[in-house]
Amino acid sequence: MEERLQKILAKCGIASRRQAEEMILDGMVTVNGAPAVLGMKADLERDHIKVGGKLIHTAEQKVYMILNKPEKCLTTMADSEGRPTVKDFLKGVKGQVFPVGRLDYNSEGLLILTNDGDLANAILHPSHKIPKTYLVKVDGFLQDQDKAKLEKGIKLEDGMTAPAKVKKIKETEANSWIEMTIYEGKKRQIRRMLERVGHPVIKLKRIKINGLSLGRLEPGDFRYLTPEEVKRLKKEVCPCKISDKPE
Repeated sequence: MEERLQKILAKCGIASRRQAEEMILDGMVTVNGAPAVLGMKADLERDHIKVGGKLIHTAEQKVYMILNKPEKCLTTMADSEGRPTVKDFLKGVKGQVFPVGRLDYNSEGLLILTNDGDLANAILHPSHKIPKTYLVKVDGFLQDQDKAKLEKGIKLEDGMTAPAKVKKIKETEANSWIEMTIYEGKKRQIRRMLERVGHPVIKLKRIKINGLSLGRLEPGDFRYLTPEEVKRLKKEVCPCKISDKPE
């Protein structure tokens, strides 16, 4: 049966649909030897679909895990310049997984990885407003009026942000620590929001995604989600389309 190419890549555990679209645009995907284009349909049983020169197959057993991504590490599975990627920290993981969403190179913290393309797409879809919580060290002292602006929403180059939740944690001689929760995923959103209120980010760590937390995971360490965590995550992001039975 023919399906859109990005949907096939997601089903095979290659990437989320959004990431699959980027891979197609970057020329990484071919169908029967020809470069793929957005909107193309294919049949996995009939067509030879390759990603990065490798033929893809139906996804193996579903895998769900979280990684405490270190700083100075790319949220990708490969890098042409040889820089560290999250794949370097997945020794012993059976099967192919991909990161759900991104943390920028200088940020650290909780990253979900899976080969379940449907779940990844549901988590990333803006309509679901998945809460993501960060511990942030900023330059200077966050004033009440700055906190109010962040909680109301900040106008960025790509549009207005949704209201955030902000909690002051502590202050040092020249800096502040805050906890900030957002419900969308604009590029470098936390950093840009805080820059707009005059408090550039010094350190950024994601500590929670929709109830999942790092716990005692050290930077570079990972763990598999429990069946109960998988069940809860699926129910919350897409209760009607995703089975609540753990893999």
